[in-house]
Amino acid sequence: MHIEESPAILASRMKKKDLEKLGLSGERALKEAVTISAMAKQHGVKKGELKSALSALAQDPAPFLKHNLYGRLASIVSEGDITPQYNFQTLEYPHWGIDIDDDAHTQMKNACELPVSVAGALMPDAHVGYGLPIGGVLATDNAVIPYAVGVDIACRVKLTVYDIPASEIDRRREPLADAIQKNTQFGIGAKFKQPKNHPVLDKDWSFSKYVNSLHDTAWRQIGTSGSGNHFVEFGAFSLPHSHFGVDAGEYLALVSHSGSRGAGAKIANHFSKVAREKHPGLPKKLQHLSWLSLDDEDGQEYWSAMELMGEYASANHYLIHRDISKMVGGEKLFQIENHHNFAWKETHYGKDVIVHRKGATPAASGEYGYIPGTMIHPGFLIQGKGKEESLASCSHGAGRQMSRKAAKHKTTMNALHKLTKEHGVTLLDAGLDEAPLAYKNISEVMSAQSDLVDIIGRFQPKIVKMAPDGEKAED
Repeated sequence: MHIEESPAILASRMKKKDLEKLGLSGERALKEAVTISAMAKQHGVKKGELKSALSALAQDPAPFLKHNLYGRLASIVSEGDITPQYNFQTLEYPHWGIDIDDDAHTQMKNACELPVSVAGALMPDAHVGYGLPIGGVLATDNAVIPYAVGVDIACRVKLTVYDIPASEIDRRREPLADAIQKNTQFGIGAKFKQPKNHPVLDKDWSFSKYVNSLHDTAWRQIGTSGSGNHFVEFGAFSLPHSHFGVDAGEYLALVSHSGSRGAGAKIANHFSKVAREKHPGLPKKLQHLSWLSLDDEDGQEYWSAMELMGEYASANHYLIHRDISKMVGGEKLFQIENHHNFAWKETHYGKDVIVHRKGATPAASGEYGYIPGTMIHPGFLIQGKGKEESLASCSHGAGRQMSRKAAKHKTTMNALHKLTKEHGVTLLDAGLDEAPLAYKNISEVMSAQSDLVDIIGRFQPKIVKMAPDGEKAED
């Protein structure tokens, strides 16, 4: 919870240079002392008394160790506020595709400087993100980086292919659109009036006090899709050769893309803050890449939270596909589901590592996945080739070539609806920042990673729903 500080509190907060004059030093000690100075008035401590106490504490912290106001600072001073020294490195990383912005490369290079980094790779849909670029893959040694996993933990896609011919789409366009409208909710605070249920809500959330506090939020939002690049869409799935025991042909299919909603975002931000507090000496460019050791309690707590959010995100897709399918009818021929924005324990180059895929899809040898295009361009069912240089990864989409702000200024809602109509797409809702012009050419992206995956089938969107225009992105 964010609490606004009053002008009086802000005015009473001492500056670091004043605290240094009292004998305090070190980043952690000074940060804590600044906090204490802002809280002093609430504790009935006047400024003169505060200065005297801080000066005395700097000389001898022992008498203050159990004090309600000064105890934490006394502990920091007693321990010795030593900023850790890091052994930064320079790792080379391969990349696929040529249309990758310089900022994304800079972020990837920064990630490869971390002392815990082992290997990296950049996928052809890569673009700038927070900490690790979208499309970035990073292997680390026994450490997990919350912001390298991403804010939308375990964001994923799911494909359901029905035994209904794709030729039925035009005839059934209205009831299919109605099935999406009645069984999905989009937007930052999206929730159902009557919350749905799933066994993931009955799992143990109490391993972390913070995670447990998010259970009700997760319950209210389960089965919803959020905002940003998340979508639910019907389309025509083309299978050129028999696969999964299904004959070649064109079938009606449903695809969804979303993640762990508000609970996942809060967990990401909370543990990223915990990680940054553990590494106060990191240079500014690396602070968002602060890590948690899996040998520490905080690291284990985040890992358990991340895995729970993986199950929760999967439950969201299960409910979306279950409830929409009830209105579609027919039989499900097969389903494919895969996630990104996650970390996995894997072995690469003969070493056990933690592989972070932020906006990148697992593509181990024989592993199936789905890579979406845009609201008018195709997505692809793929099978991984397990290429070691890519850390057995591939892209998770077409990748943005334009910022959200720029995209909003490049088109209009009338133009967007005209474009989708020309491509035979019924657009139920979407923001201008998700217009197709904001994305790279999916055909070029797929061509650039032909050594990473084989294409098994192709999906052409026909009925698309995303968050309405004006919604803040959470992908």
